[in-house]
Amino acid sequence: MQGTFGNGQLVTVFGGSGFLGRHVVRALAQRGYRVRAASRRPDLAGHLRPLGMVGQVQPVQANLRYPDSIRAVLQGAVAAVNLVGIMVETRRQTFRAIHAEGARLVADIAAAEGVTRLAHLSALGAAPGSEARYFRTKAEGEAAVQAEFPTAVVVRPSVQFGQGDSFFNRFAGMARLAPVLPIVGPDTRFQPVYAGDVAEVIARAVDGDIAGGVYELGGPEVVTFREAMQRMLAVIERRRAILALPFGIARIVAPVAQLVPGKPLTPDQVRQLRYDAVVSAEAEAAGLTLAGLGMRPTTMAAILPTYLSRFRVRGEFTVPHDAAG
Repeated sequence: MQGTFGNGQLVTVFGGSGFLGRHVVRALAQRGYRVRAASRRPDLAGHLRPLGMVGQVQPVQANLRYPDSIRAVLQGAVAAVNLVGIMVETRRQTFRAIHAEGARLVADIAAAEGVTRLAHLSALGAAPGSEARYFRTKAEGEAAVQAEFPTAVVVRPSVQFGQGDSFFNRFAGMARLAPVLPIVGPDTRFQPVYAGDVAEVIARAVDGDIAGGVYELGGPEVVTFREAMQRMLAVIERRRAILALPFGIARIVAPVAQLVPGKPLTPDQVRQLRYDAVVSAEAEAAGLTLAGLGMRPTTMAAILPTYLSRFRVRGEFTVPHDAAG
């Protein structure tokens, strides 16, 4: 059932066709907004249309490296959401071009076009002095957005989970094929957060119900990388040895691994894994968290089985052992 918050107002969502974008588009459509889902390949974004009423969700073309394309899709919008980010760099799609300069352009042009509300996706771990370029450029993007659009809502989620995620799905796929699950940084801590909860925060920002600032979003549990993999293996009911690669070895392997199709591991990802992705005590004290917004974070136990069950030996219709008679 469509909501009445948006009352037909137009919102432009950059990166709307991605994993989190689907959740954000759905949340906005349910509130009654019209949504422009901007991406480099709108021809691949047809799956977004059924998330709203007929004509409510419109995939459009935009590229954060081209200001004119940003300006075109922001015309007439009352709010904008920037979800664009990359995990691996290419020749043109670099961290600085997308996370920093692209973020600045969206904020600058949004302000010039009269957009009244802006939500920007960053990441837990973003810091100017980080060894990881990913985190450094995320911090540069935050600073640029706040300079160009002071009332912007910046969200920093931990590792996100949900149908279509690139974390649990990736390792569950590996576990289906290989007897050993190699990971870097087994003791690195995450606070996995449900993408639907992140989308709800962003939708509230579009509603104007959240004050500008930087919000750190984590789920109800803090787990190590190893523990997260153990949770995943329990859900898909597969026994796999978890092979912890020392950072020293990972630094040697990563330059070669990034040359393999799909780039399973890059040097910057190794650097990223040296940092915990956990909500800070400062954010908790300031109420800049899900709990501070009056939300109860969704548990991994409630969501992981809904989309990882397909990785079980007999597929998604396998009866879990603890439910078998």
